[in-house]
Amino acid sequence: MDLFSFGEQAEPRARLLADRMRPETLEEYIGQEHIVGPGKLLRRAIEGDVVSSILLFGPPGCGKTTLAHIISKQTEGDFVRLNAVDATVKDVREVIEQAERNKNMYGRKTILFLDEVHRFNSARQDALLPAVERGIIIFIGATTENPFHSVNGALLSRSTLFRLEPLTKTHSLLAMRRALADKEKGLGFMKLSVNEDALEHIASMANGDIRRALTALELAAVTTPSEPDGSVRVTVDVAEESIRQPTVQADESTQYDVLSAFHKSVRGSSDAALFWFLYAVDKLGMDPMVFLRRLTVACSEDIGLANPQAMVQAVSAMEAYHRIGWPEAKYIVAQAILFAVESPKSNAIAVTIGKMQAAFERMKSAEVPLPLRDTHYSGATKLGHVGYKYPHDYPGHYVEQNYYPDKLSSPTFYEATEQGMEDKIRQNQAKRRGNGRK
Repeated sequence: MDLFSFGEQAEPRARLLADRMRPETLEEYIGQEHIVGPGKLLRRAIEGDVVSSILLFGPPGCGKTTLAHIISKQTEGDFVRLNAVDATVKDVREVIEQAERNKNMYGRKTILFLDEVHRFNSARQDALLPAVERGIIIFIGATTENPFHSVNGALLSRSTLFRLEPLTKTHSLLAMRRALADKEKGLGFMKLSVNEDALEHIASMANGDIRRALTALELAAVTTPSEPDGSVRVTVDVAEESIRQPTVQADESTQYDVLSAFHKSVRGSSDAALFWFLYAVDKLGMDPMVFLRRLTVACSEDIGLANPQAMVQAVSAMEAYHRIGWPEAKYIVAQAILFAVESPKSNAIAVTIGKMQAAFERMKSAEVPLPLRDTHYSGATKLGHVGYKYPHDYPGHYVEQNYYPDKLSSPTFYEATEQGMEDKIRQNQAKRRGNGRK
């Protein structure tokens, strides 16, 4: 059984060009040489019909489904395709039950291709696990989202992950030229003349999505009025009408990546930080508050006391966003971002917290020294809760005394850097340490 073959019995030209031109062999496959080039692991597995459970991860139109299609043509076993958008647990169990019968009775393997696996919730993914573990089915999943965010950890650990890279303009041009030359499956049966600039435009706008490029080419070809001699001429103007600026997809994985890029840029590039913020809000439709929260965290994690005003700017921008709204608050938020990026940097606070958490793990519990304990009750003196020195009674409002549990021996957690205002703190620390413990 090969569900990819369903529909192929229909008149070939009744199907979309992208479907008709789908490669049948690895020799026809475009791109992804890093995983299916000569001698590569996945290519050897496909050619030898020994594919194990795999996950194909990559952007739309990069060839995930096409690879599964090629595997379906190569295997001698049963190949079943389900789409996670509409497949149910019942569908999965029916495939598994049939696969188990085929294996037990005929020794025949079953490959299950699950497209858009990220749309399968955890419960439905769990239904696959026993069959994958027992070898009842060979699982192939395809996803546009980061599988570490969207795929059950147990299922991910039982599959080999292959990352497909975005295709390029060159790949789209190659696919379109093949379609123009192919008289059986492509557009070669037409008296078609496509301006080179028109091909270039479609390839550029497709942004590496071969399916989108072929769909636009077909639309341009079949909707353009023919000349008196029956020929059809596709110009740049026609190409521009056939393909529009794509809508940017902001799935969960993309949002995580953009937010990560923003935070990392705050540490080193004003232009990049502002770019990722505006791109996320204006193009992906993400909530500005997501970035304001991350900016506020960065102002402590990455700037800290080197410039405490960065936090003031970030919180003020957050308040302005709530009071003024978008897009007017865009300027205020941009100001806070630029202020943060151009501030001197220090991660001393993050390092200090890390040191303390490590100390907690080592000592398990901490007993408060007697001088530091509460004395606002009668009988505190009898319990020995005495000896605290009030710093404001001493020169410089500082006095040497022990503030730590006895289990800790003069630890140093917070070490100020030489960055910005923190340098003054560093000098003060050095002065105090010269007098003994903090």
